[in-house]
Amino acid sequence: MAALLTATLPRISNIRVWGGTMRCSTILLAAACLLVVGAVGCSKSDGDRAADCAAGLTERTGGDSADKPTVSEAEQRVDALDETLADMVRMGYESVAKDAYDTVEKKTQEGGKGRPEACEALSGDDYTVLLMAKAIDGLGWTDRDGQFDKLKMAKDLSD
Repeated sequence: MAALLTATLPRISNIRVWGGTMRCSTILLAAACLLVVGAVGCSKSDGDRAADCAAGLTERTGGDSADKPTVSEAEQRVDALDETLADMVRMGYESVAKDAYDTVEKKTQEGGKGRPEACEALSGDDYTVLLMAKAIDGLGWTDRDGQFDKLKMAKDLSD
């Protein structure tokens, strides 16, 4: 590639751009800079973006700042809450399940409705599940491993 550019540059001495003249080497340098900046900006993995978003949601939802679940971990936490609420309804505890759901809903809205900048790169579904998972943690309904703890939820709702 470099040999091709070196061989081509002497033949293409000037390029007309916007009514003026710009040297080819300047254009190539600018293009290379754009490629480098673009590559650096796109280098974050899905896990890194989720961790950044989770960190951005900590202030909004409370909880442990070290709690940075991946999207799949957040889905597991939210699914565990959903299963617990469904079990409560099946066993006749609809009002307690509704109180738990309302408590999580209120916690997700405490810090406002706007997305933190760190969460902009995530899809709507991924953002929502991370927000709910962080709200569950902010309520103190997780164990040391970040898993949803239904006993902590039940104790909190009974207080």
